Amino acid sequence: MPVRTRDWLKFGTLVAIAFVFGLAFASTLNLPKKSGAAETALSAPGTAPPLAAPGLKAASDWSDAFVAVAEHVKPAVVFIRSQHVERGDNQRLPPGFQDFFPNLRRRPQVEQGSGSGFIVSADGYILTNNHVVAGADKVTVRLYDKREFTAKVVGTDPNTDVAVIKIDARSLPTVGFGNSDSTRVGEWALAIGNPLGEAFAFTVTAGIVSAKGRLLAGLQQTRYSIQDFIQTDAAINPGNSGGPLVNIRGQVVGINSAIASETGFYAGYGFAIPINLARTVMDQLVKTGHVERAVMGVSIHDARQEDADAVGLKQISGVVVDSYTSDDSPAKKAGIQPGDVIIAVDGQPVDNTPQLQQRVAFKKPGDTVEITVLRQGGEKKAMTVRLARAPGEADSEVATVSSKSKGDAASKEEMLGISVEPLTQDDARDVRLRSVLERGGGLVVTDVSPDGPAYGRLQSSDDPGGPDIIVAVNSVPTRTRAAFREALRKVKPGDVVTLQVLSRSGDASDGWAGRIVRIRAR
Repeated sequence: MPVRTRDWLKFGTLVAIAFVFGLAFASTLNLPKKSGAAETALSAPGTAPPLAAPGLKAASDWSDAFVAVAEHVKPAVVFIRSQHVERGDNQRLPPGFQDFFPNLRRRPQVEQGSGSGFIVSADGYILTNNHVVAGADKVTVRLYDKREFTAKVVGTDPNTDVAVIKIDARSLPTVGFGNSDSTRVGEWALAIGNPLGEAFAFTVTAGIVSAKGRLLAGLQQTRYSIQDFIQTDAAINPGNSGGPLVNIRGQVVGINSAIASETGFYAGYGFAIPINLARTVMDQLVKTGHVERAVMGVSIHDARQEDADAVGLKQISGVVVDSYTSDDSPAKKAGIQPGDVIIAVDGQPVDNTPQLQQRVAFKKPGDTVEITVLRQGGEKKAMTVRLARAPGEADSEVATVSSKSKGDAASKEEMLGISVEPLTQDDARDVRLRSVLERGGGLVVTDVSPDGPAYGRLQSSDDPGGPDIIVAVNSVPTRTRAAFREALRKVKPGDVVTLQVLSRSGDASDGWAGRIVRIRAR
């Protein structure tokens, strides 16, 4: 599971770490020799030492490059210690009873955490992770030269897990920034930070960029979270959070943030926030102390094979519009419809959700963007959307045939592997369904066939979190089974059917969120 890599310590906790050291391939390394005696033993007097093999010379060059990068970047890396005090609460006992029950008194609980960061300006601005300093009452920074400072939290952004802190110092060493957009899979990468606490401060590990654009579903997310992680096999452990991921030129391309592990420790997969995204957030935090986002007012998901087939895309790319987030959605006003596949923003191709989020979110509210979409059947349209300000987090918002369904209606349901029933006014007594009826009603998915095309895509009445409610098929409203049958009348086996569905959601004001599900009929 994905794990944030801040290292939390509790007072009174003992940590035991076992080390296993091994030597491998020692005979293949062209290590420099410091001892004159060793040189004499290997070379006869008056003769030159043998030349290194070309392959070993290349390895030595790479080693020198790693050394140079480490020596250049480490002075700008910092060790961060955060402290949070949870105050005791003695008010659970009536006044005067505390002396009779001293063991029930809650003493202040002190939590300490540690992480990493790196200096981005000579006057003391430091970039790190939000989860390294979130909720801290006191933040202490120790530099590579062992000086310590109390830091001020300038601003944090939980949506991207980026934070900026500042210390009162001058003429500090700083890092250089690379371009995370142009970073390629397979390039060398070095992670620098403080894994497993103070005992291993300023550790350097090396690996490659293993993948880009990773999503980590196990991480706690907010409504406007942006996930676009760079994956690396450079060792990252608890305490590395906030430290830099750098390329072979010594430029920062990411902020180390999380690991994928069943144990909470390094298991081969580390993840970093792209520095281009982090710099955009950092600039706003330094300037205003908070991040202001622009939104189109839609719920979205990455396109699937069925989505690509429905709109005529040869490759699976783009972002599908599920629903509007409100009646005054900017996208709705501009003419964007649920089921549209967004393929470009201002002429720049959009392959996935993180790309769309970044190209829109950091525009200014009121700015306009040109959105290019493909619709069912391959119709291509370009629309201008005037972006709105994102609300604050506080504002956030089966093949079995039913006994009532015979003949043609049943065969149409069977094409999708589902059974459906219409909502009735009697369902208004169910508080969960009342708001759906107020929207106009729909068809409740009562069963999903395990061997049908909708299995795993739709939730039935028996599924946790279900049932899903179908409100439209191929953009045709389906409040009744007759309308459902008519919408599927021309559908043939193999065709892609677009369903507009309401699903239970804790984020929506009425408990229901719209989404688009595309299924290939059988």
